[in-house]
Amino acid sequence: MKRPLGVVIISLFYFFGAVVLIYTSIFYSPNSDRFGIAARFGVPTLPEQPVRIIVALIAVVLAVGYFSLKKWGFWSMVSYSIVFGAISLHLATVYHRQPFIGNVIWSAVVLIYTLVKKRSFQLGNTVSV
Repeated sequence: MKRPLGVVIISLFYFFGAVVLIYTSIFYSPNSDRFGIAARFGVPTLPEQPVRIIVALIAVVLAVGYFSLKKWGFWSMVSYSIVFGAISLHLATVYHRQPFIGNVIWSAVVLIYTLVKKRSFQLGNTVSV
């Protein structure tokens, strides 16, 4: 079975995002950014740098499982998309800001695509690169 192109693109997007988060956690100096990563995940009271590192580590694990077409990667991506989409939807209704609306749309696209490609994540499938 071939790995679907969308799975590759989504996995690379999450991996690239993780690299950017790690980089910015080192070189980013938080001012009074109300809409940093911590705020986007619904925890604005937590320090920005540790939240960036935690989200980056979660994204790497998520991307590896998803890219490998593991069943846990499928369920992790579904769960992450639902939780992140719900948080972003709530924040979008409160703040009416683009980053939150864009996150809702991205989460919905990833969730729908992942559910459509569920069959690719079944146990026993061999994947060619």
